[in-house]
Amino acid sequence: MSVLFLILSLAGAAYLSLALYAVLRFGRRPCARGEDTPSVTVLKPLCGAEPGLYEHLASFCAQEYPDFEIVFCLHDEGDSAHAAVRAVVAAFPNVRTRVAFGENPRIANPKIANLCKPGAEPAGEIVVIADSDILAGRDYLRAIAASFSSERTGAVTCLYGGIPNPALASHLGAMHVEDEFAPSVLVALLLGPLRFCLGATMAVRREALAAIGGLAAIGAGLADDHALGNLVAAQGYDVELSRYAVRTAIPETTLRELWTHELRWARTNFTMAPAGYAFSFVMYAFPFALAYLALSQNVVLGTALCALIAALRLALHYAARSALRTTRATEPWLFPLRDLLSLAIWAASLATRTVRWRGIPYDTSPERNPCHPERRREAPKSKG
Repeated sequence: MSVLFLILSLAGAAYLSLALYAVLRFGRRPCARGEDTPSVTVLKPLCGAEPGLYEHLASFCAQEYPDFEIVFCLHDEGDSAHAAVRAVVAAFPNVRTRVAFGENPRIANPKIANLCKPGAEPAGEIVVIADSDILAGRDYLRAIAASFSSERTGAVTCLYGGIPNPALASHLGAMHVEDEFAPSVLVALLLGPLRFCLGATMAVRREALAAIGGLAAIGAGLADDHALGNLVAAQGYDVELSRYAVRTAIPETTLRELWTHELRWARTNFTMAPAGYAFSFVMYAFPFALAYLALSQNVVLGTALCALIAALRLALHYAARSALRTTRATEPWLFPLRDLLSLAIWAASLATRTVRWRGIPYDTSPERNPCHPERRREAPKSKG
């Protein structure tokens, strides 16, 4: 058994080294800047009055960009998010805004059903879908637009850092976003071209969106971000990762809430890329090194292995914070607990098919998920 933990620890050290290289490489990239300012429509799916909602929505209205509109999408006029929308619209009278109510009952994904309805039709050359819990800087739209400088670019997406509340669960959630998720995306980029988007920002050229069949084409399953990137890439366009990073609120206040949220993420990732996800546990290497130290009789090697992995893990923690421009106080002492929690969620994601999204259960098995790779038909290519 100790030999197994040794092998897993070494594999984890190799992954952490690769992730550190990928994050440092990303951090050295300049943020795109350009003179072109195509018209932009920002679609904001809203459901409920989340903490900080006004500030998040206001950050999109405060953009230093000459030609954009924002469409706030709510399921009905009684939605508790409507008060924040009214306040933001009143505070930014010079920003073009629309408020659209209703949903498309033919679309299974509630987020896309909220966007794909009369009154929410995008008019801009670039369509940006950004979640309600995202906080953006004033130069966000300019950076996104600059990433579309090549006509081959069909979609652009962004990494994101966390905005935790005071709860321990929220800080662990932010560490997952920054130390684990973001590096995993950058490692995937080292292995091949990007073929998915991230929900924090899904920006798509309007002609590319039309080519895939509009928003309705990505509304069949939970992973609308994965579906959008795959369908746009299938049309022959490039999917680009912007150097720009936004921030997302981590609302969980209990470990149970965090477990439910991250289990949904994990199960969705497993559904979309089962082979890659099945081996992703090696990134949580520190528990394996501790197990090797406890079980083996080689104290010197076990101690050295723990020290190596801890050093790589901490280096990745600080490199990711720098690349994502995270400014809050550092919390390196949380990484052993974060790795143990991530490993437990990984194991749980292999043993369950049902997850919960806003309290509603969803079956993520391939036969119930039309966006799964086994069921998704590749659209014919229209661009070389």
